[in-house]
Amino acid sequence: MAKVKRALISVSDKTGIIEFAKELSGLGIEIISTGGTAKTLINEKLKIQEVSKYTGFPEMLGGRLKTLHPKIHGGLLWRMDNPQDEREIKAHRIESIDMVVVNLYPFEQTVSKPDVTFDEAIENIDIGGPTMLRAASKNFKDVTVIVDPADYEKVIQELKTQNGEVSYDTKFYLARKVFAHTARYDTLISGYLSRYGETKEVFPKYFNQSYLKINDLRYGENPHQKAALYKEPLYNGLSIVDAKIMQGKEMSYNNYLDSSAALELVREFKEPAAIIVKHNNPCGAAVADKIEAAYVKAFQTDPVSAFGGVIALNRDVNAATAKEILKLFVEIIIAPGFDPEALNLLSGKPNIRLLVLDISQSPAGFDIRKIQGGLLAQERDTGMLDDFRALKVVTKRKPTDDEYAALAFAWRICKHMKSNSIVYTSKDQTLGIGCGQTSRVDSAKLAAMKAANCNISLKGSVVASDAFFPARDGIDVIAQAGATAAAQPGGSIKDNDVIAAADEHGMAMVFTGMRHFRH
Repeated sequence: MAKVKRALISVSDKTGIIEFAKELSGLGIEIISTGGTAKTLINEKLKIQEVSKYTGFPEMLGGRLKTLHPKIHGGLLWRMDNPQDEREIKAHRIESIDMVVVNLYPFEQTVSKPDVTFDEAIENIDIGGPTMLRAASKNFKDVTVIVDPADYEKVIQELKTQNGEVSYDTKFYLARKVFAHTARYDTLISGYLSRYGETKEVFPKYFNQSYLKINDLRYGENPHQKAALYKEPLYNGLSIVDAKIMQGKEMSYNNYLDSSAALELVREFKEPAAIIVKHNNPCGAAVADKIEAAYVKAFQTDPVSAFGGVIALNRDVNAATAKEILKLFVEIIIAPGFDPEALNLLSGKPNIRLLVLDISQSPAGFDIRKIQGGLLAQERDTGMLDDFRALKVVTKRKPTDDEYAALAFAWRICKHMKSNSIVYTSKDQTLGIGCGQTSRVDSAKLAAMKAANCNISLKGSVVASDAFFPARDGIDVIAQAGATAAAQPGGSIKDNDVIAAADEHGMAMVFTGMRHFRH
C-alpha cells in the first residue's frame, strides 16, 4: 500500500462532497477537480487545481473533453510495482493520481422525465467519468476509487487510522462496486437507445437489464429461502416497488407477488373497483358507484379465501371502507390514498401494510421469467376487448344487454387468473372463481363449488374462460351451475360440439378471438 497524495474529484451528485474534500485537504492530500465540482469546492475556500491547469490542456467541445488526457490516465493506470511503468511515467513527467472520486451524469434521472428530448438524453451520456472509473478500478491495488457518497466516511476513517493509506480489501470492495455501477449505467443507455430510430428493437440481441437492490427481505417464498427486492430502472414510480408504505410490517417476498397481481387487475377498471388477491389469484372482484360498496361485494365472493389477503382499490380509502375492511384480517391495502379518518381507524391495526400508489396508469416493460439456463421475455398482456357487442355470436341466442355487460366484466377478471381459469360473474361482481387447474372442466366445477360454499347463486350468471373449451363437458357444468352466457376465445377442433351444447342449454356464447393464458 502507498499513501494517498493526490485525489481527482468530479461529481454530479454533490452529497457530502464538501465535507469529504475538507477532510482530504486536512490530511494534506492534493485535490484536482473539474467544472461544477471545482466551482463548488473553490466557493468553500478549498485549495484545488483545475484539471485544465493540471494537464495543460483546456476543456473543449462544450465540456465534452476534459479528463481524457495521458496525464490523467497515466496517473491512474501506473502500476507502482512495475519498473517499466515507472520509467515511462517519469519520462513523460506524469504523477500518480491515488484517488478518484467520481459519479456520473444523471442519465437515469434525465430520461425518466416525461418531456426529455433525445438530444438532452444524449448529452447526459458521461464519457470521461466512466473512463476514469474503469481505469482506476482496473488499477485498484494502487488507486482508491469512490463512486458512492455512502463510502466517504469509511475511506476517511482508514486514511486517519492507517497513516494516510486505504486497505487492499477496501480498495477491492470499492472497485467491484464501480464495475457494477458502470455496467448498470451502460445498460440504462443501451436500453434507452434501443427504443429509438428505424431500427429500434422490441427484443434486442442482447437483453441487458440492471436492477437496483432496494433491500433484503426477511425470506423468500419459504423461510429457508433468502430473498431481496430489486427495482427495475425507468419505471417512473408506477410499479409496486415504488409504492409509499404508510404503515405496517416489512413487506415479504409473497407480499410483493400478491400486491403486484392485485395492482395489475385493479388497473383494468375506471369505475370504483375493489380486488382481493390470495396466493397470486383474485378471490374477489367487484365494481360499484362507491368504493365501499365495491369492496363489500368483492369480499362476498369468497370470505374464507379473503382472510389474510391483499386488497387493491382504485379510489381513496374512506372511513366507510376502512370500517368494512377492519372486520377481516388482511395483510395489505393498496390505494391511491387514504382519508385522514380512514388512516386513524386503520392505525388501530398497525401490522396492516398501507401502500399508496398511482393506480391510474400501468408501467411499460416486459414480463420476464427466469428459467434454468436462460430467461423468457414477452410483452405485457395489455390486450383487452372494448366492445363486446362487436364480437362474433356463435350461438342461436344473442346475449342480453345485462349479459353483455357481465361478459365484459368477467373477461377483465379472467385475464388475471392463473390458467386454466373459469370465472362466474354478474355485471359487477365475481360469483365463483376457479383457476390454476390442469383441466378446464375442473376449474368450472371448482368455481361452482366455491360459490355454493359461500351460498352464492349462479343462476343467471355469465362465464369467461381464458382459453377455449376443448369439449362440451365444460359447457354442461357451467349450464348446470346456472350460467346463461359465456365468453371464450374459440379455436378448438370441437368448437361445433361446444356451440351445440350451448344451444341445447339455451345459452348465449361469444368468441373473443383472444386468449389470456397466465401460467
